[in-house]
Amino acid sequence: MKPAKIGIDAGGSLLKIAFEEHGQTHYKSYSIDELNSSMNWLKMTAAGAPIALTGGKAEYLKKEFFQNARIVSEFEANCIGASYLMKQDDLFYVKYFLINIGTGTSICLNNNGTISRLFGSGIGGGTFMGLGSLLTGEKDFSKLVSLAGKGTSESADLLVKDIYSPYGSPINGSLTASNFGKTLHADNISKEDKAASLTKMIAETIVLLSAQSAAQHQTDAIIYIGSTLKNNVPLKQLLEKYTAMLGLNPVFVQNGEFSGAMGALLSL
Repeated sequence: MKPAKIGIDAGGSLLKIAFEEHGQTHYKSYSIDELNSSMNWLKMTAAGAPIALTGGKAEYLKKEFFQNARIVSEFEANCIGASYLMKQDDLFYVKYFLINIGTGTSICLNNNGTISRLFGSGIGGGTFMGLGSLLTGEKDFSKLVSLAGKGTSESADLLVKDIYSPYGSPINGSLTASNFGKTLHADNISKEDKAASLTKMIAETIVLLSAQSAAQHQTDAIIYIGSTLKNNVPLKQLLEKYTAMLGLNPVFVQNGEFSGAMGALLSL
C-alpha cells in the first residue's frame, strides 16, 4: 500500500490503523505483539506519508519509528473519530454517551458537540483476555469469544431465582445475584460456561455504569465502540439486551474499533 496519510491508534492490546489510499479509507489491525514487525513494514511502505499517532504507545512509536508524526490525545481522537464514523452510518444524536470498550472501558459525554470524559473502568477487553485465560486456559481472543457463544452463564452465576427458590422472587428471577456465585459449590463447570459467565459480568458492569451516567445526564443514547466488540457477538448481544432492559437505546458503530485511528487520521 502507498497511503496518502495514516492514523495509528497504539493501544495496550492492539494497533489499529486507518489510512487513505486512492481517495478511500481503509482499516487494518495488528496484535501489540506484532508492533515491531508491523511498524517497520509500514515505515518502509509508507515512507513520506504524514502520520498521526494516538493511544498509550504513541510516544514510543514516534520515538522509534515515526519521528515526524503528530501525536493526538487519545480522548480527542476517539471522540472525533467516533463522530465521523457515526455520520457514515447516518447516526445523528444531539446528546449521547460514547462507551469505548478497549483494554479497559472509558465513558464520554457528547452534548451537542461539547465532549467531556466522565470516568473509566478497568473492566474491558483486558479483563476478558486475562481472566478468560485464567478460567479456561485459552489465550486467543476469537477462541474465547467462540467458547462464550457456546456456553451458558447460569451454570456459573447465582441468579435471583436461585436465592429465592423454591419460592418466587419479588423481582426478575433471571437477573444476576452474583457473578460466578455458583462456582464455590460446583466442580464441573465447562470452559464454555465460564467464558459465557465472564462475558455476562463484563456486559452487566459496563451497562450499569452507562445507565448511571445516563440517569445523571438525562439522555438515553448509548453508543458502543471499541476493539473488544469486534466479531464479539456474545458481548454485543448482552450489551444490547441489558441496555434496552434499562430503557436506553444501544447503538453499535460500524468500524467503531477504529475510532481512535480515524480521529488521528482526521487531524492531518
